[in-house]
Amino acid sequence: MKKTLLAAALIVGFAGVAQAETSVTLYGILDGGIGYQRIKDSNSGDKITKTGMIDGVQSGNRWGLKGTEDLGNGLRAVFQLESGFGLRDGQQGQGGRLFGRQATLGLASDAWGQLDLGRQTNIASKYFPGIGDPFGASFGQANAGASFTSANTVRYDNMVMYQTPNFSGFQFGVGYSFNTSAPQDWKVSGVDDTNNKGITTGLRYANGPIGVALVYDRVENDFTDTTTQAWALGASYDFEVVKLHLGYGQTKDGFFAGQNFPIDGGAGFAWPASAGVDGLKFNSYVAGVSAPLGNGKIMASWQMADPRHEPTGVDLEKQQVYSLGYTYNLSKRTNVYAIGSYAKNAFMLDNVKSTLVGVGVRHQF
Repeated sequence: MKKTLLAAALIVGFAGVAQAETSVTLYGILDGGIGYQRIKDSNSGDKITKTGMIDGVQSGNRWGLKGTEDLGNGLRAVFQLESGFGLRDGQQGQGGRLFGRQATLGLASDAWGQLDLGRQTNIASKYFPGIGDPFGASFGQANAGASFTSANTVRYDNMVMYQTPNFSGFQFGVGYSFNTSAPQDWKVSGVDDTNNKGITTGLRYANGPIGVALVYDRVENDFTDTTTQAWALGASYDFEVVKLHLGYGQTKDGFFAGQNFPIDGGAGFAWPASAGVDGLKFNSYVAGVSAPLGNGKIMASWQMADPRHEPTGVDLEKQQVYSLGYTYNLSKRTNVYAIGSYAKNAFMLDNVKSTLVGVGVRHQF
């Protein structure tokens, strides 16, 4: 009997030690609602519309696992596996990948920063949207990605990323992808390298009422033999009663992430995804405000993608997007939202207009 009690005590003790050294968290977000979407080409009369359920509007639906193990001397092993899905049909997102949103393993330290290996978002998507745009990376065509494609939740495969600790609000990050959108190919002697290599880097400052972010991305596109580049500068200042957001940037020779103006896309109307377009150059602008209202927040923004150089035989126009939204907190984990957004010359195409309105609820666990 004494031996049994002793064994039970030892098991409980070791379990406590293991729990103190290692932690694994299951988390997720569910987001769905009702909305109306329309894209119309006034030149041809073509139009697509949809009224019904919408999902992943404020936040993409997801579930994930993340964990840490204490390795001693302030060093930790860290991992994160995150899977996206559609709430309407339960189908996997990101092209059917099991962990398409993120799949990383790394080492972290409060003293020297964090190193992550695997599929993950680029630095521009981490640093720019929350500072330069009141809608951040959320709410479909209202978010910064409608004009700043390098900050449109861009994910690179085969990436090694390092980020420094936060030094009084300053943080620097840099990443390198051996092939941005597929398993890394073998390099065959005498044959051109088919890997689309990518570089992402940026610096941000967030301390008190001030936020500033400067980001840069570069991706080689072997299929079109182009190198797409983009940089963006964002800033914000919180006056407490209202927060001001501003952003400016430029993209050359292509796009970084597709932007479907309808929340779930629409045939014939979309930015190309990670495509090289030789000779294309456009400037991007965003200006917006956010302010607390009741138990929530109101947001408004204007953004523009202004073509400065066009590929041969292509005629592009200034795309402008006007958006208004509101979120209301029902609890710490659940909120409701409303969004309205209108785009003129959507996708920089003359007289193509996109309208989006919707209401929904989001729950985090």
